[in-house]
Amino acid sequence: MSDLGARDHQMFPVLNAEQLETAKRFASGPARVFAAGEQVYAIGEHGVAAWLVLQGTIDVVRRDGLSHEAPITTHGPGQLTGEVNQLAGRPTIAGGTAGAGGCTALPFDPAHLRALMVGSADVGEIVMRALILRRVGLIEQGSGGTVIVGLPDSPDVVRLQGFLTRSGYPNIVLDAASDDEGRALVERTGVASSDLPLVVCPNGTVLKRPSDIEVAACLGITPDLDPDTVYDVAIVGAGPAGLAAAVYAASEGLSVIVLDERAIGGQAGASARIENYLGFPTGISGQALAGRAFNQALKFGAEIAIPLTVEHLDCDEDRPAGDPLVLELPGDRRVQSRTVIVASGARYRRPDIPDLAEFEGAGVSYWASPIEARLSEGEEVALVGGGNSAGQAVAFLAPRVKHLHLIVRRPLAATMSKYLIDRIAALPNVTIRVGTEIVGLEGERATGLTAAIFRQRSDGTETRCAMRHLFLFIGADPNAGWLKGCVDTDEKGFIVTGGATLPLQTSRTGVFAIGDVRAGSTKRVAAAVGEGAAVVAQIHTILADMAERRAE
Repeated sequence: MSDLGARDHQMFPVLNAEQLETAKRFASGPARVFAAGEQVYAIGEHGVAAWLVLQGTIDVVRRDGLSHEAPITTHGPGQLTGEVNQLAGRPTIAGGTAGAGGCTALPFDPAHLRALMVGSADVGEIVMRALILRRVGLIEQGSGGTVIVGLPDSPDVVRLQGFLTRSGYPNIVLDAASDDEGRALVERTGVASSDLPLVVCPNGTVLKRPSDIEVAACLGITPDLDPDTVYDVAIVGAGPAGLAAAVYAASEGLSVIVLDERAIGGQAGASARIENYLGFPTGISGQALAGRAFNQALKFGAEIAIPLTVEHLDCDEDRPAGDPLVLELPGDRRVQSRTVIVASGARYRRPDIPDLAEFEGAGVSYWASPIEARLSEGEEVALVGGGNSAGQAVAFLAPRVKHLHLIVRRPLAATMSKYLIDRIAALPNVTIRVGTEIVGLEGERATGLTAAIFRQRSDGTETRCAMRHLFLFIGADPNAGWLKGCVDTDEKGFIVTGGATLPLQTSRTGVFAIGDVRAGSTKRVAAAVGEGAAVVAQIHTILADMAERRAE
């Protein structure tokens, strides 16, 4: 947990006279006077402006559990309300009322707030840092956002908490059995145990055992999409490659939408610590890196829709030349765009272990976030995989668990960076099992994993190991099934790109592929970010050609 207390001056900055005059030029309307105690904005309200206080004060509160509110701060003259949700007009997770003496404040709707970010480097940096730190503060307090009521270690609670955490949304879990507030809500609503967990959104809406998509809709994470809007660029995938493309394209004035079926960050977003990414000598978590890129994309006006599955790219050969490309979404929805960037990465590879699916989310995980680390604390665990992502997960988990069995088929030197091998060798509670595989799991989904069966490949010897958690980091397969029949792929399903002038374009004009989904790509975060930047120049070439044809 970071020491945010030492950064109060950055979290709640006061603009000086010169900065205040600069900011006023970007306001979205005239100053408004609020009477003492008058509500300026409510928790869960959509499209809330950020308010720059000119006179008086605004008291800001967050939700603390189900029925209580707790103060965050009091903004005075020269201070701006809001956090990162205000950049995209998403429902606010805090509320504000005018202080005892009332207040006068200037509004900044999302478009004008973003204009301030871009139009003034000085004030924009101050405000952006403040908005991000306020969100971090809410996350670290474990409140101020979404409340999950259920059994803390149940698969659905872990799933929902994982989705919200990876999406950068503060959340708190109340035990439906032992927490007074949680138990009271369950009794008051009369829900059956099969309806748990409950999710209480910031606006007070209660959802019963919701999907990630239903939670996203309640939180306003997924924007309403206009089927008639034609974007310059539609990016499928919000991993490092897709987010990099969004930042560069939006910063250059292109209209951009990013779609992802899970959460921001892709596989990299699940990395506990990336230590070989340029510019971060002490390392950075994948979630932190993705969060920064996400905020950058919002700053420049990119739309980001998560979780939203792209089912297919319309590949109708009879489509008139110059017509936009169409991405087909669930429920007969669609997104139109002049160009499409495929950055859908890869899907976690599932080993051939009987009943594996039964334990996914109930002891079997494909990433190692702080949530999984908490659940594994003091336990015996196993991790399968010999790549860098596996090594990072081992270094993250080992200090928290009783013992960790690292299951690999080959010596680590063949697949893992030396700095990670050295770090693992120094961990006293890690056993490296070379030439071993897992062939069986024991337990039930309701109660979770209880044991795994190891088999030595050389002689077939089997060993039973009692454990509650198994982590699988064995690589991934290309996530390109939604493009079947539309673009050329290699024998493994990775998308083939290449051309004399547009090396990242696929076999279909206007469709590009970057990152892990592209055949021949270097499977590294830095390489994915580089391709995300490079593809934008090629997009400009295609858009210029389209403009010339329309002008003829």
